[in-house]
Amino acid sequence: MRRGISVAAVVGVLTLTATACGGDSGGDGGDGSAAAKDPGSVSGTVTWWDTSDATNEAPAFKKLVKDFEAKHPKIKVEYVNVPFDQAQQKFKTAASTGKGAPDVLRSDVGWTPGFAQLGYLKDLTGTPALDNSGDFLEGPLKNAAYQGKTYGVPQVTDTLGLLYNKELFKKAGVEKPPADWKEVKEAAAKVKEKAGAGGIGLSPDSYYSLPFLYGEKSDMVDVDQKKITISSAASRKGIETAVDLVKSGAAPKPAGTDGYNALKTDFKNGKLAMLIDGPWATKELFGGNAFASKDNLGIAAVPAGSTGAAGAPVGGHNLVVYAGSKNFDASYLFTKFMTGAAQQEAVSNAIGVLPTRKSAYTATVLADPVRKSFHGALAKAHPRPPIPQGGDLFTDWLQHYTKILTLKEEPAEGLDATAKAWKSALLKDYGIQE
Repeated sequence: MRRGISVAAVVGVLTLTATACGGDSGGDGGDGSAAAKDPGSVSGTVTWWDTSDATNEAPAFKKLVKDFEAKHPKIKVEYVNVPFDQAQQKFKTAASTGKGAPDVLRSDVGWTPGFAQLGYLKDLTGTPALDNSGDFLEGPLKNAAYQGKTYGVPQVTDTLGLLYNKELFKKAGVEKPPADWKEVKEAAAKVKEKAGAGGIGLSPDSYYSLPFLYGEKSDMVDVDQKKITISSAASRKGIETAVDLVKSGAAPKPAGTDGYNALKTDFKNGKLAMLIDGPWATKELFGGNAFASKDNLGIAAVPAGSTGAAGAPVGGHNLVVYAGSKNFDASYLFTKFMTGAAQQEAVSNAIGVLPTRKSAYTATVLADPVRKSFHGALAKAHPRPPIPQGGDLFTDWLQHYTKILTLKEEPAEGLDATAKAWKSALLKDYGIQE
């Protein structure tokens, strides 16, 4: 399951204000007093839009819904599974018109600041929904905030890692996972020569470009300095590193936007030695010939760049409450329950997702080598830029990064075009760093 980035552009609705979507006009006022003082007295209906994968993930969340209703018999949950790639725009439309928006949404972390700026979300700071906030991992909690207020409660998190085939490494004499991109290139050459397999699969999806930027201590934007940094010298060096992997043959050239699925298939069938991906990919990988024995899948942190720095983006989802809800107390109780440590542990054990609460990383959760490895990788993960346009930055960048990685556009040309597109449409008050 792709983690993350909607390419819906921000148009028109950016001029809407909090009052346009109902603000705090909910029927119970929104202070959460009833939920805090006497949760058993709270009644009503909560509509929840779940954006998880309907086949592989949703059943685990549906079970939690039943558990919640058993604990709170006066509250009914109307469960709706909304396809992830439709949910962002669907919620915007419903919230902007005040018709049909859910009380609670499972929001990608990249959407949360934008929804908050538009006034579509309730500030959850100090409400029962944000229970025991000190228990959340730092990265996911930062991804739930906007301008000093918390608008989401982290439900699941993830990041990217270097996945590798231990057997191919052994045949090629590669003794340990590559620590930087230079070592990736060297390992790929050994695998090709001694094991007859390809090197590393790189996705042309712009989300997967971020480790190359972080490896040069850069990013898409510098929020504090209000600078667009995607076309800076450091960013260009990072993207040129990715291109060099393709030109050298260390990474097969992906066949366009959808080409990564073919590379993933090659990896799970033992035709590629390495892949950059997240924990959501492992279920599919274990269905391949190469990983019939799960022990053959190695997982390490993403490789470092020339600066010695290494990092991958923090992904995942928050539960957010619609600012126009008519039943805040019930929504708070539902959000609190669904993001509780016991519930996160249960879902992690059921479908393999990573918890956002520190206390949910129990011995049972960490007994799984995949979750244990990605839990370690989270220590070096980068929160995404806390700006409303964060999710939409990937729209123009996706088009150019795909061309760059498929060798149809020079890195400098694509990076400059991306920066200019952001400057003209999304980040008009930002400068462009050379």
